[in-house]
Amino acid sequence: MPRTKSMSLIVQKFGGNTLSNPEQIRSVAQSIKELKAKGNQILVVVSAMGDTTDDLIDLAYNLSNRPHKREFDMLISAGERVSMALLSIALHEIDCDAISFTGSQAGIFTDSSFGQARIVDIKPIRVESELAKGRVAVLAGFQGVNPETKEITTLGRGGSDTTAIALAHHFKAKHCEILKDVPGVYSADPKIVSNAKILPTISFEECRALTFWGAPFLHLRASELALEKKIPIWIKGAHLQGDGTWIKEVTTMYEKSEFLSVTTHSHVRSIHFKNREGSESIQFL
Repeated sequence: MPRTKSMSLIVQKFGGNTLSNPEQIRSVAQSIKELKAKGNQILVVVSAMGDTTDDLIDLAYNLSNRPHKREFDMLISAGERVSMALLSIALHEIDCDAISFTGSQAGIFTDSSFGQARIVDIKPIRVESELAKGRVAVLAGFQGVNPETKEITTLGRGGSDTTAIALAHHFKAKHCEILKDVPGVYSADPKIVSNAKILPTISFEECRALTFWGAPFLHLRASELALEKKIPIWIKGAHLQGDGTWIKEVTTMYEKSEFLSVTTHSHVRSIHFKNREGSESIQFL
């Protein structure tokens, strides 16, 4: 079933906290089935379930203070493989044809840097073939393979975001959906600021600045890739209602506010404020 003019390819990335247990996985599978029933081709990128990656890292460091880099990448790439297989099983259970792929099977080619590899090329021949057959393609994020050494590599923390945005660019998707356990990008940490609100839209540049300073809604390298390739991103809750936050080209100010969003850091000695146009402002000690 090749893509027709009326058919859209949708790239969705599900974070680990949206896949923490069987109930959540079933819920995600149902949402994918409903989206596919509207005539869309669906490509899904998954993170490891819940705290799986942290648990695997702890296991490695219980055995060694300096885990072997190759074996460490082999270990921590396993979490995403578990997620992709379980989600595919859940999709089959509700009669939604799906197939899972590791990063290497999906043709995600990287450099040879274990732990912080960068994507150098994407040749998703098998993925394209399965999408054309009408299947949902479920890909393990965070990982790839070096085409010369044939070694499995990982992309670093948050690498599944980068995987999804790179695939959205390759497949010329209209945008990339990042589905999380929060309903969008907040103006501040809602655990600290009680009246923090969801931002409906932020620019690529603002996204890059916020993630540079530690905002957790997107990986920094993913925000840089989105800025470079101009890939709109829709961040929203996987199991929550709401319109979420769009990251895209913005030509008008959000509510004409001097401030967009605030990130928090401990051990900060001073703060410099600039308005949205970048003009100088005040320093607080």
